[in-house]
Amino acid sequence: MSGMGRREFVALLGGAAAAWPLKAGAQQMPVIGLLNGQSSAASTSLLAAFRQGLKEAGYFEGRNLAIVYRSAEGDVTRLPELAAELVQIPVAALAAVGGDGAVRSAKAATATIPIVFTTAGDPVETGIVASLNRPGGNVTGATFLGSLVAAKQIGLLRDVVPNLATIGLLTTRSISMAASITREVQTAAHAGGLKAVVVDIISEGDIDAAFAQFADQRVDALVISSGVIFARLLDRIIALAARHAVPAIWNDRPYPAAGGLMSYGADNRDAYRQAAVYVGRILRGDKPGDLPVVQSTKFELVINMKTAKALGLTVPPGLLAIADEVIE
Repeated sequence: MSGMGRREFVALLGGAAAAWPLKAGAQQMPVIGLLNGQSSAASTSLLAAFRQGLKEAGYFEGRNLAIVYRSAEGDVTRLPELAAELVQIPVAALAAVGGDGAVRSAKAATATIPIVFTTAGDPVETGIVASLNRPGGNVTGATFLGSLVAAKQIGLLRDVVPNLATIGLLTTRSISMAASITREVQTAAHAGGLKAVVVDIISEGDIDAAFAQFADQRVDALVISSGVIFARLLDRIIALAARHAVPAIWNDRPYPAAGGLMSYGADNRDAYRQAAVYVGRILRGDKPGDLPVVQSTKFELVINMKTAKALGLTVPPGLLAIADEVIE
């Protein structure tokens, strides 16, 4: 168990002990498992959104619901073992978040316990569910379709980068949607008359060479793919983008919040909230296979003006006006 997971679970047991009925035969509160591929620190706001969704469904942690946390802390090789632990408890439902590795590990661990996922990819294309409307089996969830925003991201970079001619994509084959993201970026670049340079890294040690390759190819701006590996490399990527003076866009707010230029993508906090609402419905008797996969419709643009100024970029007033958040 991760440090945060252990502490939360111990605290939960202490708080829940008084809430659980002590007399024999009394009904205990349901226990759900939360399997997280990302680090605990990177998931704080997302897990807060998940708990908010539970509240909307009428469930309050420590009062009428217990949550057992297992986090791989970004090491996806740990996920099968952690999923097996949750299944053995057993939990009434399993929330698999923080990357497709968590979903796949949960599916491999149980075909009977309901699983609710969040994913940035197309869950049909990646084989997680049979269809969006009728997922079937014991799995459903919410997707924020991170591969379908490339055209908009490139358009935003074009708005702030003068004479944009070559766009770079930093991706990794370790994510299931790598091919679809690459396809979207190449298609959007071609439609805009841009050259596309795709660099696919395998491990964290490849990141310096990747930026050197972008420099050699004279990349004017960069699209950064989603993926657990890039979440772990967040500070390193920001430092390299600054050193090479390359404007970059991610699909999630933590990038500009930590010093990157900007982000545009579906609000994955909303996907976590929606997934938790489904957990609540399942606890009340709904079958996961009958619950359509929720597709996020809430998108947000975040711009870091300090970084823009450091890169010598002028952000058009019109773009600032439509931004959901401007970090000064």
